[in-house]
Amino acid sequence: MIVQQVIIQFMGQIDASEQTAQLVAKAMSGNRIALERLAGIFHEDVFRMVYYRTRSTMDAEDITQDIFIQAFKNLSRLRSTDRFKSWLFSIAVNRVRDFYRKKRFQQIFSPLTDSGLEDLPNTGSDENPEALDNIMRRDFWKQVELLLDKLSKKEREVFLLRFMDHLSIKEVSQVMKKSESTVKTHLYRALQKFRKEPSIIQFLEEEIA
Repeated sequence: MIVQQVIIQFMGQIDASEQTAQLVAKAMSGNRIALERLAGIFHEDVFRMVYYRTRSTMDAEDITQDIFIQAFKNLSRLRSTDRFKSWLFSIAVNRVRDFYRKKRFQQIFSPLTDSGLEDLPNTGSDENPEALDNIMRRDFWKQVELLLDKLSKKEREVFLLRFMDHLSIKEVSQVMKKSESTVKTHLYRALQKFRKEPSIIQFLEEEIA
């Protein structure tokens, strides 16, 4: 029974990947409906990815919109249609980095604003979208943020892409432009630092299951 479920799930992933590749091919030829369908398929994933890193609904909405604008404007640069998801997340990662660079620049002229938030979610926001209520518990995120602060920059990004954004090792490798073995090494080191926190380990086990 378990084997059958795994096979069904695997086949479903293949079908979804093939569907995405077909839509990307149509979008690259100028099909507007295909563009809209791609936006519909990936909007929630990209928004969640940005929200994890900004903890602001308003900023996440603006950045997500900009990510899709940039992606569709530069779609002709995509070399392989089956890499659309990882390519889209690469744009998202870079756009979030740009957001924090701009924020740091603004802080030079606003010394009273919060500092030292690079690559970490903004804990000052009380916003909490209904779609994310199940996982955006304040106590949980405070604990996650404290642990993320113990990770190196690469360990943190690998961890977020793998467990928060639900990318496969292969997709994380493509997003970060690193080998899969390097990604696994960073992920292993990150997980080792999380081992002493039972609640986090339980969360990770649920994500892996």
